[in-house]
Amino acid sequence: MPGLFDTIVAPITGLQRAAVTVLRVSGTDSWDVARSVFDRWPNDPQPCQMIYGRFVHDDDGYAVAFEEGASFTGERSAEFSIHGSPASVRLLLQACLRAGARSAEPGEFTQRAFLNGRIDLTQAEAIRETVDALTDAQLRSANALRAGELSRRVGEAREEVLRALTAIEAATDFSEEIGGMDRPAVLSNIERASEIVRELLSTAKRGRIVRDGLTIALVGRPNVGKSSLLNRLLGQERAIVTAIPGTTRDTVEEWADLSGVPCRLVDTAGLRDSLDPVERLGVERTKEALERADLIWLVVAANEPWDDDPVVEAYGERVRVVANKIDLAPCDHEGWIGVSALTGEGIEGLLRLVAQESESIPGSTQVTVNARHRPLLEGALVGLVQAERTLTNGAPDDLAAVGLYDAAARLGEITGDTATPDMITRVFRDFCIGK
Repeated sequence: MPGLFDTIVAPITGLQRAAVTVLRVSGTDSWDVARSVFDRWPNDPQPCQMIYGRFVHDDDGYAVAFEEGASFTGERSAEFSIHGSPASVRLLLQACLRAGARSAEPGEFTQRAFLNGRIDLTQAEAIRETVDALTDAQLRSANALRAGELSRRVGEAREEVLRALTAIEAATDFSEEIGGMDRPAVLSNIERASEIVRELLSTAKRGRIVRDGLTIALVGRPNVGKSSLLNRLLGQERAIVTAIPGTTRDTVEEWADLSGVPCRLVDTAGLRDSLDPVERLGVERTKEALERADLIWLVVAANEPWDDDPVVEAYGERVRVVANKIDLAPCDHEGWIGVSALTGEGIEGLLRLVAQESESIPGSTQVTVNARHRPLLEGALVGLVQAERTLTNGAPDDLAAVGLYDAAARLGEITGDTATPDMITRVFRDFCIGK
């Protein structure tokens, strides 16, 4: 990012029309910029005190000063609350630019907060996740991450690794002065670090589901009610429903919050042989959807005879049979879930299934790791296991330091303590302007 010491400005409440918009100016010259654009900015502003006045473009609103070390970015800052019309926001931004600020890059406020030690890398990621949250579960997950729980757990593991490293190096370099290494204590450090890492890795699947959603493919023969079931779950007529078999020619994907779990529901074309080239293309896309789905709901009609379906044989553990149209006939098969897309009967059973399959407990605030953290934790665990084997297999003790150094570095990359500039750039590149 250019000019990390420049004074920057951007709306922090988004660019859309709103009743109120907040602009943030951050950097060494932020108070001078504020003095240029706000008529009541005092010579010696009281931090965190809201002041009412008028801006240079003749809109009125509020201004607040933040001291260095006490602002979001850690820099001297000012924030302006104005009417959120596009014209007012544009004119105030232009006034700030004329006064010496430059437009903030996407994620630049948060990156400065990280570089100034206000937050670590996991908390920076949590800010993006908070902004992107669509469901209660995603918001709770982001809040737990932003509170620093993952940082604390990773920090505990890294501290155990560093203790083990210190003991090994001290015993290697100063054996005559301090004697031999306390092997049981070092192994205990490694064991505690490994336990924490394994605990965090166990949350990876749930973390992926919370962040990315549980992908559920609705598949079955034509006219069994897949699209009707999708519409019932969404509470709206998203998919076309007719009595004509083969109406769905392509996959239809929609997000839904089911039992507190974010889900991507994929309504697929009916699986059958067809000479229609468009329908055949839809069947091919159905097969692609099945490959990437976390769960496959094989929808059958409760009022029609059913033989073994090749989907069950091909995808086994991921398949759940959903018998639709129980308003016309009962569902007598053990293990099947009976529903009526028409009346809504049995839908609660599907929602309970989603909660069970996702391993996500609605209301839980337990922190989970994301796709960036997982390989780093896996690599750290490999280093810890190598170090433990070295110390228990009669190899020279100092060789254990190799695995421990690697583990410490990988754990530090999660929080940002040892992250490279390229990794930091990757974390912030997907942020929106104003964050």
